[in-house]
Amino acid sequence: MYVADAILGIDTLWGGDVMSPSGAGRFIADSWFSGEPLPAAYTRAAAARLRKSGGVSAMTPDREAVEAYLREVNISYAIDGMRDEASRCGEPRRTYLVGLARCLDVMWDLALEVLGKGDPVAYARAVEASTGKPPEPSRPEAKRERIMELLGRAGYRPSQTDGILAAVDAWRRARATPMASVPALGAAEIARLDALSAIHLVPYLPRELHRVPRANIEFVPIKDAWFSGSMNYIGRARTDTGAPRYEATYEINASLEISYPEFEQLVSHEVVPGHVTTFAYLQDLYYRGKAGFEATVLTMNTRAATLFEGLANNAVLIAHGVTEIEELPDEDLRIGVLLALLQDDAKNQCSYMTWGEGREQREIAVTLRRDFLVSEERAQKLSGSWGRHPLLGRMYLPAYRAGTEKVAQLRRDYPAESVLPVLYGSSGLVDIHTVDLILTVQTSQQPPKAPR
Repeated sequence: MYVADAILGIDTLWGGDVMSPSGAGRFIADSWFSGEPLPAAYTRAAAARLRKSGGVSAMTPDREAVEAYLREVNISYAIDGMRDEASRCGEPRRTYLVGLARCLDVMWDLALEVLGKGDPVAYARAVEASTGKPPEPSRPEAKRERIMELLGRAGYRPSQTDGILAAVDAWRRARATPMASVPALGAAEIARLDALSAIHLVPYLPRELHRVPRANIEFVPIKDAWFSGSMNYIGRARTDTGAPRYEATYEINASLEISYPEFEQLVSHEVVPGHVTTFAYLQDLYYRGKAGFEATVLTMNTRAATLFEGLANNAVLIAHGVTEIEELPDEDLRIGVLLALLQDDAKNQCSYMTWGEGREQREIAVTLRRDFLVSEERAQKLSGSWGRHPLLGRMYLPAYRAGTEKVAQLRRDYPAESVLPVLYGSSGLVDIHTVDLILTVQTSQQPPKAPR
């Protein structure tokens, strides 16, 4: 159980509770649906106290609670044990677990940094651990120019005085999603995307996955959350025969300012064929003995999370059976997807400016709003609670953009019948690096698709 102790040890240290049904209680560990007993890292008496205090994520960490927990749980030992077990695994599982251990090492060192017990963690080390790439600023110009062109065709031509931001705000207001209607709107959009996925995704997957429900989810609006939304994969309900029900919830911030086209992209990202679909397939693969235990305790700030965010950001394209935004059937949807991707570029830029350049929050918020066209609410939260978090700001915010670009390129390079089964786990759990190992082997006799 080294994997369980290592992940839940880090999760508890940072104040997370994987058994919480809410994203407000969860943190690093995204799921626990194996049915296995919870490890000592979660069940020790000191763990409950540490979780209640908020761990090292708290404004003022309870150092006594932290020390009591670390006396009972040896996190470094668990990470080393996981790395040792990985050395006895075959590929690509060995490389996956080694990469996971590397990310957990960084999260451990970041916790020590927060506590003043370790050296500062280099920004580049944190970014490279989770994304496999060195940090770099975002380049929003091409997306912004295309949005300007599409807005003009929709009747929202930017003026010389107000500029593109005013045009985007007007476009958003005219298409605003009423939060009170989110459960009904979400259900309708899920049904539509699920039907599209049945046409453009399911035929490429192994037949055993066809019966797995792709979107067993409930939308729950919440107030005053620091996040825009949280997909909480539960996966612990069972049928009379003991099979999983693949259930999840999605908590959406009641103060979120979002247009309906952006909401469409959000549903594809969080639900179908995005995160909920991905987690459900992995749960089914584990249930049938086709994936290892690590597939049941999926973890933020890792190379797998980077791949999952990239897959989710490409989900709307997968649902429509296309590889490029320009191939989507509706220009409003193209604008919505471009704005959503600009927001993820903004997340990367926020991380880079905060930790790579040491900029102040006010300057970052202005930049995100002006250059990446995010709403005022998003600009404040990204530059504040997200961007300045010592862990999320350095390891997770860059993951969205890195994963999106990776998955988009894989879908351009390989035919759907090759790449989609691998992305959705039919060859085992993959991350931003091991996906290449599998595709290289599986398609070694098949040349990549010709460039578009």
